[in-house]
Formats: sequence, C-alpha cells, structure tokens
Amino acid sequence: MSVFKSSKHIYIQVIDDATGTTLVAASSNERAVKDNSTVKSKVELATVVGKVAGQRAMEKGIRQVVFDRSGFLYHGRVKAASNGAREAGLDF
Repeated sequence: MSVFKSSKHIYIQVIDDATGTTLVAASSNERAVKDNSTVKSKVELATVVGKVAGQRAMEKGIRQVVFDRSGFLYHGRVKAASNGAREAGLDF
C-alpha cells in the first residue's frame, strides 16, 4: 500500500510488486470521497481515503499489505490514512 500526498490531495494505491500492477486505488479527489459532507480537515479526509482504499482491498480479497509511506514522515495525513485503512480491516 503506497501513500502519496500533495498540498491538497492524498492518494493511496495497493500495488502488486511482482507484476507492477495497481490492484486498488483511492484518492481525495474522487467523487465518493468528496461527497462525504462531514469532512472538515485534510486529516479527516485522509482517514476517509484510507477507509475507502481498505474497503476496496477487502472486497478484492486483499487482507494484508506492506505500508509504504513514500518517504513522507509518519504523522498527520499519512498516519490518518493508515489508521483509516486499519479501521477498514487491513493488516500491516
């Protein structure tokens, strides 16, 4: 599970390293995430994106992933995204 963040958005991908293909993706600029009217901050938005990515991975039968923070420090939005994915049921 790879996480990338920009100044406005956060992106999560579950990637199969053996084949180099993306199995699941979620981002903060998707309609499913944007329509969540309870989101007020970037950290809350990252949690929602993590939950969406985790739910999509669970639907595809992916239960365990390796977390790649892509060089970003593990706090703030990156930590919130990982906590959201854990809440959805992913193990890492």
